[in-house]
Amino acid sequence: MTASPPAAEFTGNPAPLTPTDFAAAAAALGCTAAAVRAVVAVESRGGFLADGRPRILFERHKFSAFTGHAFDDSHPAVSARQPGGYLGGAREYDRLGEALALDRLAALKAASWGAFQIMGFNHAAAGFRDVESFVAAMVSGHAAQLRAFVAFIRAQGLADALARADWPVFARAYNGPAYAAHAYDTRIAEAHARFLAEGADQRPTLRHGATGEAVRQLQRLLGLSADGLFGPATQAAVTARQRAAGLPADGVVGPQTWAMLTG
Repeated sequence: MTASPPAAEFTGNPAPLTPTDFAAAAAALGCTAAAVRAVVAVESRGGFLADGRPRILFERHKFSAFTGHAFDDSHPAVSARQPGGYLGGAREYDRLGEALALDRLAALKAASWGAFQIMGFNHAAAGFRDVESFVAAMVSGHAAQLRAFVAFIRAQGLADALARADWPVFARAYNGPAYAAHAYDTRIAEAHARFLAEGADQRPTLRHGATGEAVRQLQRLLGLSADGLFGPATQAAVTARQRAAGLPADGVVGPQTWAMLTG
């Protein structure tokens, strides 16, 4: 097996994401911070190895497909029609190194990267023109990994499932049709519940004049047209629901109102 690629090429800044980072991503997607944290917990438990390289998983069946199965016979550890051969942790870079020596672009596309384990071949959906720039961003730090996740979720139309905590729908699209065999949906649901219990539900406070995906999610919960603008109609609907639930009818959507609407 080819040695692991030089560490310097893939060594970045492993500084962890902060609660503010998670809250900002949640606001952009209209979901809870707990939901974003749950995806990290199940996908990677953190985007970097102890040596400062992004956490990866090399998929030999993807490499095989991207190279027209040219290396299946000569390099079966990294090129095969069936998934498998995983070594885990830093040893995945040994597999990546072997593939890089055969076809660099195919190798980078065939690995999942960082905290959210986005596949290299999904670089365009994550907001990058090519896989090289995508990988460079994944190496740079958790902040870029989080931005890529937000872009990917939007591009794949998964913001609503994430906001509703509809984990079977989310897992099917994010992890593939075999998600149930690996219990991705139940594992994310459990992590989400755990983070909620720990107080990680940091939905943004919304009031008249707010805009964005969080407002669209609010409007969907209210049965309104989701235009993303918190105007008079949205404020009136919020006030009516607050009054009906016995909450202060101030038209401001804070923790109690979110809980009432999503409970």
